[in-house]
Amino acid sequence: MVVGMLFRRLATAAPSWRPMARISSPVIAAPAVASIAKPSLALRGIAARAFSTTPARPATIMQVLRGCRKGKRARHATSPALSSINAPMKKGVCLKVGIVRPKKPNSGERKTARVRLSTGRVITAYIPGEGHNIQQHSVVLVRGGRSQDCPGVRYHLVRGALDLGGVNNRMTSRSKYGAKKPKKATVA
Repeated sequence: MVVGMLFRRLATAAPSWRPMARISSPVIAAPAVASIAKPSLALRGIAARAFSTTPARPATIMQVLRGCRKGKRARHATSPALSSINAPMKKGVCLKVGIVRPKKPNSGERKTARVRLSTGRVITAYIPGEGHNIQQHSVVLVRGGRSQDCPGVRYHLVRGALDLGGVNNRMTSRSKYGAKKPKKATVA
């Protein structure tokens, strides 16, 4: 019964919305050149549409048969010796320690090591931090990550692991450089 009363009330009630009235052109005194060049939606009395993307139409069978679907090219790996075997790090033996000159805007001497990984691959790795203790036949741990200004250097050595010691007197970012926490001075 209550539903019937509500339905009758809604049916007899006047609509709460009104259609948008068009603005007549004589009322607006806009320059003729501007209206020809770029007619405004508000001047013409048309409500501006809300932004919505239209969904992409699927390919037809003929388009698929013609070969419209091409796979995306795979990105090349930044550290191929590790990513090809799905390993985050690998052990290796140092063959030679040397220096590399950085690319154009930078200058200096970047310490690098030529390393034979346990897989048999030979790579060039960057030695981070100031000073190091590795020499030929040192056993080192290699992780991925290229050196941005050294050409051909796509790996980093892990400080504080195996034969490569941590950086001495390092106070900040100690975990990245294998530095121990400094001892507190005892007051006697």
